[in-house]
Amino acid sequence: MRGFAGDGYITDQNQLSAYRYRGMTSDVNGCGWVAAYNLRRAAGQAPNFDDVRREMNAMFPLQIPGPTPVRKLRRYLRRYLPYRFVHGRTAVLAAARESKAGILRYWEGRTPHFVAFLRQPDGRYRFLNVCDGREDFLQPMEDFFAARVRRGWIRALLI
Repeated sequence: MRGFAGDGYITDQNQLSAYRYRGMTSDVNGCGWVAAYNLRRAAGQAPNFDDVRREMNAMFPLQIPGPTPVRKLRRYLRRYLPYRFVHGRTAVLAAARESKAGILRYWEGRTPHFVAFLRQPDGRYRFLNVCDGREDFLQPMEDFFAARVRRGWIRALLI
């Protein structure tokens, strides 16, 4: 299926326009459930992507378009895996060095965005579903922050 890497991670939500989430198509508004799906895969689980989307969508009784709040993502993930929640640039950078994988919540330009990442053996990170056309790439976390996390707050859910 388009939008997925060979190892099953979702790398391009732009290919998911057939799936609605919070009253919109997932290509526009799906980064929250996509990141949750990717983190569960990183934890060794084998969720069905559409089950993740449906379950998270059901957490919003009113289907009003909008981003997934961090608190909703945290509540969803608590059902499936233990994670550590940290916020602030310095704390997130330090915690990511000790984590297998995680989700970053930051501002992509003027839009809040969730991105899942996997720490690699060489110390770089594989970032999944980044908005700029680089949907699946390797980079040091510090470089990612320098290029992408320029303003606003940063939060992370880490395993």
